[in-house]
Amino acid sequence: MGDLRKSFQIPTHKIDSLKERVVHPLRPREYRDLQALNGITFDVRKGEFFGIVGRNGSGKSTLLKLLASIYRADGGRIRMAGRLAPFIELGVGFNLDLTARENVVLNGVMMGLSPAEMRNRLEGVIEFAELQDFVDLKLKNYSSGMLVRLAFSVMMEADADVLLIDEVLAVGDAAFQQKCNDAFVEMKARGKTIVLVTHAMATVESFCDRAMLISNGEIQSLGDPGEVSREYLRLNFEGGSASARTTQGSDDLRLDGAWLEGGDGKETVNVEAGEELCLRTRVEILCETPAIRVGYTLVDENGFGVSQFTTTTEPSETGPLRPGQVVTLEARIENLLTPGRYFFHLGVKREPDSRATVLHVERALDFHVFGLEPDLGAIKLPHTIITAVEGGGDR
Repeated sequence: MGDLRKSFQIPTHKIDSLKERVVHPLRPREYRDLQALNGITFDVRKGEFFGIVGRNGSGKSTLLKLLASIYRADGGRIRMAGRLAPFIELGVGFNLDLTARENVVLNGVMMGLSPAEMRNRLEGVIEFAELQDFVDLKLKNYSSGMLVRLAFSVMMEADADVLLIDEVLAVGDAAFQQKCNDAFVEMKARGKTIVLVTHAMATVESFCDRAMLISNGEIQSLGDPGEVSREYLRLNFEGGSASARTTQGSDDLRLDGAWLEGGDGKETVNVEAGEELCLRTRVEILCETPAIRVGYTLVDENGFGVSQFTTTTEPSETGPLRPGQVVTLEARIENLLTPGRYFFHLGVKREPDSRATVLHVERALDFHVFGLEPDLGAIKLPHTIITAVEGGGDR
C-alpha cells in the first residue's frame, strides 16, 4: 500500500425537512472536505498478524474499507495477493429476510467459494457460531450477538488468504470473544495474513507481529506492538486535564503551579504504570514566614483517597521566606498505581503554626496512569506468597 489518500465531502448545511427542500429548491449545497487519509504507506507481509490502532475518527476504519474495496481511494495504490475475507461491519453482506442457512451459502459465494463447497461447510459454520437451533430462522429475528457469531464463523470457513477484521468482534459475549481469540491463535499457526483494527491493546500485544498507529489520517507509529500500544495510550489520554479548584485561598501564599515530569524532564499528564512519579510544586510567598508545609492527597477518579504525604521547607536551610520568593518542591514517588485517572489535592500550611491550612486546591494536578492490564483497586502491592502443605498420609 502506497500513498493512500481518501477524503469525504461533508455538507455544511443539513436539510432536515421536505418543506425546506420545497421552499429553497435552488439553494446551492455547500460542502467541506474531510481528509480521512493523507498519504498512508505501509506493507503487510505474507503470514503476518498486523494490527491497526487509533482514536475514533483517526482513519483506521476508512483504511480497512479501502483494503476491502468498499471505498475507492482518491490516490495511491493497493496491491494484495490471495483471496480476501473482510469482516468489517455487522450485517454487511447479509440479507435479513433470508435464513442463516441461506445467508451462509450466499456469503460463501461472495467470498469466492462455489455453492456446493459452502453447503458442505455449512455444518461447521453453524457449529462454530453455536446457532444449531436457529439455522432456519430469518436473520431479522437475530440479536446483534448472534449476527456477529454467524459472520465471524462464515469468515473462518471461507478459507481466505487475507482476513480483514474490525472492532465489531467486541459485540460478542465473553465466551465468544474467547472463542475468537482461540481462532486467532489457530489462524496465526496456519500462516494466515490477518489485518486487525482494534482498541484492545492487550489483543495487539498478544497476537500482532507488528502494529501501526494512525492519527489524523497519518501514520504516527509503526513497528513493535508494545511500543505502538504505549504510544496509543499516551495519545488517547492527551488533553484530559480537569481544571483545579481553590477551596481555601490566602493572602499569605499562592500556588504557582503543580505538575508531573517525565523521564525526559518535560511536563506530562500521562505516566506509564510502574514509572516513577516526579511531582513538582511551586508556591509563591506573599507574607514572611519561617517555613511552609505542603500536604498532598492522592485520589482516584471517584474521589477515593489512595495516599497522603507532606513535605516541609527547613528554616535552617532556607532562612525565613520573604514576599516575592518562590519555593519549588520536588517529590519522587514509587508508582504502584494501576491504570486509571488520578488527582492530587494540595494543601499548604505556615510553619511553625501548622494547625490550620491557609491554602487548599482541589485537583491541583490531574494525570493518567496507562498500562496494558487493567486491575482491581487503585494500587498494585508488591507481594510474596509462600505456600506450605502439612499433614497427609493414608486415610
